[in-house]
Amino acid sequence: MTANVARGALPPRHALLALAIVAVWGTNFVVIKLALGHLPPLLFATLRFTFAAIPGVFILRRPAVPLIQLALYGILIGVGQFGLLFIAIAGGIAPGLASLVVQSQVFFTIGLAVWLSGERVRLGQLVALALGAGGIGVIAAHTGGATSITGIALVLGAALAWGCGNMVQRRSVGVDMLAYVVWASLFAVPPLFVLSLVREGWPAMVGGVRDAGWVTWAAIGWQAVGNTMFGYGAWGFLLTRYPAVAVAPWSLLVPVFGMSAAAAWLGEPLPGWKLAAEALILGGLGLSLLGPTLARRWASGQEA
Repeated sequence: MTANVARGALPPRHALLALAIVAVWGTNFVVIKLALGHLPPLLFATLRFTFAAIPGVFILRRPAVPLIQLALYGILIGVGQFGLLFIAIAGGIAPGLASLVVQSQVFFTIGLAVWLSGERVRLGQLVALALGAGGIGVIAAHTGGATSITGIALVLGAALAWGCGNMVQRRSVGVDMLAYVVWASLFAVPPLFVLSLVREGWPAMVGGVRDAGWVTWAAIGWQAVGNTMFGYGAWGFLLTRYPAVAVAPWSLLVPVFGMSAAAAWLGEPLPGWKLAAEALILGGLGLSLLGPTLARRWASGQEA
């Protein structure tokens, strides 16, 4: 591990890879909104993970991890993260705001680490949690129109599932992450299909597929290939090769791309309260991720 990586910096080529990932993830929220204009949310998620898994499972060898791990990751990301996220964006929250709120997955990851491995919460992390909670509170205080309390709650549930999925994926060091994501996607399809059938109904599912135009199918393809196979495969590649402090801060750029794309392509407004909420949440995330490193540097400087 190089000194720069130990200090929280990726090598240039992998920094460019991280930037490409967050650009895809951020602008993807606009793609989601466009597709949801023609497809029920759970059917959209079903199709996304179907095409992420097939034909890949017939080409890529199954990674050398237990099937239960693949199934857990697939259900957490497929059903938990994107099932809830798609339902929220379909009618409970604007896509730009969703790209911001879902970054609270970092806070859930901290809580899970404390619960599962007994890590201690530092004062800086508590301050970070308070800042993030303040940002969510600002959003909650401005519900109405395209944003509702239910929509916020669904995106927070998606963030929790994402945090859990990250912790599962980090246990798979040394495996082919593209194969990992492809095979895990296979386990997301059956529960998503059943939930779509129960919640949305067969007529709506058939009608959605029948009425989908080339833009909708292009969005599904982008979801499967760009967002899932490239995005989550490359993110897993970075997570299993570098310290979290070198990788995780890049996700702070997702809402920057997300809110900018939503404003440019969907005309989503950017009033002062949204910018204030973004500053609070990203400030909390930045403090939680970078605070320990900055504290060590400050302590080293004091000792010197």
